[in-house]
Amino acid sequence: QVQLMESGGGLVQPGGSLRLSCVASGHIFSVYHWAWYRQAPGKERKLVAARTNGDRINYLDSVKGRFTISRDNAKNTVYLQMNSLKPEDTAVYYCNAELKETLTADLLDYWGQGTQVTVSS
Repeated sequence: QVQLMESGGGLVQPGGSLRLSCVASGHIFSVYHWAWYRQAPGKERKLVAARTNGDRINYLDSVKGRFTISRDNAKNTVYLQMNSLKPEDTAVYYCNAELKETLTADLLDYWGQGTQVTVSS
């Protein structure tokens, strides 16, 4: 059973930084695509950052230059370094991974349980 577990959320003042981590555990052949999404109260879930196995990276326009997505393939882990945080970055952040459990298995989509990020003075 594959699971994704996020960590690193919390309360931070405007202008501060946080680093989110997400570890995929279980029987994993390879993670092909990692992404971070966020969902603020009363709003739709939005893609914040994504990174493919080929290192193609996309960012939400409002976080470009402030957030960085990176991955450690050996640890099946993805990170989201968030700098210069703003109150509008407040949301629950979710990790997403597209992976195969074996070479011939289907590509499946997994989600973490979410971690709260609150930016407030």
